[in-house]
Amino acid sequence: MSLTLEAVAERVVWWKPPAQTLADQRYFLAHVITSGTFDEVRFVRAHFPPEAFRAVLEDPPAGVFDPRSWAYWNLMFDREAPELPRRRLSASS
Repeated sequence: MSLTLEAVAERVVWWKPPAQTLADQRYFLAHVITSGTFDEVRFVRAHFPPEAFRAVLEDPPAGVFDPRSWAYWNLMFDREAPELPRRRLSASS
């Protein structure tokens, strides 16, 4: 498989069409850095500035990061890892 952003999006977010995944940069990048292979992460990092990845860490989509990837990527961007983002359920759920 040759790497394209669409191919990476299709693999890391297999339940959505790649175009829909790529339309939400923060969501796409969060999935890449939690589920991407080494080659996929390296490829995507060549297409987005470091600030885009920092923005994901500053405002992460809930439910994407696991504790290990959250700690690792915050370390890679020289950030102290805040509490892992969590999904919030409403009181009526």
